[in-house]
Amino acid sequence: MDNADYVDVALRIANADLSSLDAVRAAVHDEPWWADRLAEPDLPVLRAVADGLRRTLDALVTNDGEAALAEINALLSAHPPRPRLSSHGGHHGIPNWHLHVAGPDAPAVDEVAAAAAWGLAQGVVQHGTTRWGRCEADGCDTYYLDTSTNQAKRFCSPRCANRMHVAAFRARRRT
Repeated sequence: MDNADYVDVALRIANADLSSLDAVRAAVHDEPWWADRLAEPDLPVLRAVADGLRRTLDALVTNDGEAALAEINALLSAHPPRPRLSSHGGHHGIPNWHLHVAGPDAPAVDEVAAAAAWGLAQGVVQHGTTRWGRCEADGCDTYYLDTSTNQAKRFCSPRCANRMHVAAFRARRRT
């Protein structure tokens, strides 16, 4: 995984429904090596991580850099990454070099928690504190990272943007 993937993990955990093991597995479905190994006892840890991620994202959205710094450092202290270089995978004999944030024997929950903490920290390092947002669509509270050139993102997805734009168009047409 690269740092962009870890940012995505952090956002997926923060935005996920963590009410059941199936919901958690759906949130990390892109990483089957985690999803297949997570178990029911891991849920309280992941919920605590998600709470910390949400507190951090709320601080970023409201431009409270000091609170974001404190929350990220708390997450990193509680779930420290233990990076290791890996070369599994690849094509035509060329190794696919990448970093993992936990050793091969670490429980999946430890790796997910460390990946989320590391991802959010790396996201702030790479993108600063002003590119984080919360979807403005009615009924959607999804956090996102705005990587657009003009930094004008207001919605988490094209689906939410389209829904709100269609609703605004219909409201204008009624009047």
